[in-house]
Amino acid sequence: MISVRPETPADHAAIRAINEAAFEQPDEADLVDRLRENGDVVASLIAEEEEEAIGHILFSRLTMSGSGETPSLAALAPMAVVPDWQGKKAGTLLVAAGLGECRARGVEAVIVLGHADYYPRFGFSASLAAGLDAPFSGESFMALELEPGALARAQGKLIYPAAFGV
Repeated sequence: MISVRPETPADHAAIRAINEAAFEQPDEADLVDRLRENGDVVASLIAEEEEEAIGHILFSRLTMSGSGETPSLAALAPMAVVPDWQGKKAGTLLVAAGLGECRARGVEAVIVLGHADYYPRFGFSASLAAGLDAPFSGESFMALELEPGALARAQGKLIYPAAFGV
């Protein structure tokens, strides 16, 4: 049975291995390390099966450049599941648990740049994100309001943590 829990420092090497295996290169693992080092992590969860680390998800803080009231925002990136466990619900459990953790921490909306066929099942919408002033656009750039109407208050340019390089 797959379980999901918050990461601990003892998980860092396993999280790096999960991201490198899932993405077949180190960029996402490096992103996780930079976000962690810069203090930009809102939530970081790990999926396990019989104490074997099989998946990871990270949410980081997003800000806006406007001077008005803005909602509390987070970026979902990356989400990774080792290849042998892909398609076996680990990713679904990670996203659901991560969104719950974001809600518990007062995050009002989550933004993702991801697979347009995958994230809508959780309520993410490209049309909701289309109104944001952001460095991304298109059907893979999606938003989910955890607090209804939160993005209606979003004024200004969306600013990703420096670790993203955008």
